Amino acid sequence: MPRILAIDYGQKRTGIAVTDEFQIIASGLTTIPTETAIVFLKDYFLKEKVEKVLIGEPKQMSGEPSQSAPIIEAFVVKFKAAFPDMKVERVDERFTSKMAFQTMIDSGLKKKQRQNKALIDEISATIMLQDYLSRKMF
Repeated sequence: MPRILAIDYGQKRTGIAVTDEFQIIASGLTTIPTETAIVFLKDYFLKEKVEKVLIGEPKQMSGEPSQSAPIIEAFVVKFKAAFPDMKVERVDERFTSKMAFQTMIDSGLKKKQRQNKALIDEISATIMLQDYLSRKMF
């Protein structure tokens, strides 16, 4: 069974998470410099079968698009041009960064480790993907 991949796209860094082959467990894959995202994904898609890509959709509390929405929309256009046959699903990414930070606290990471923004991005992508999997199962 192919994997599902989640992207927490940011201006500087992009967090990436992926499921296992059975699409049960979400795991952080990596955080990459944003400008390398398409190249990284091309390489990854050659090595692994991926059925669908989830891309975070930033929203404000009101449900309106956030300030970063146009930047992510531009990435979605680039992504679809590079991978026209890949299924893309947009998912609400509200609170994922806060949840990622809380997860780091709950797991006992020291303050210095919690300042690692790359780790926050990777955990955010993982939370987004796990939430999607949880909703898909019910």
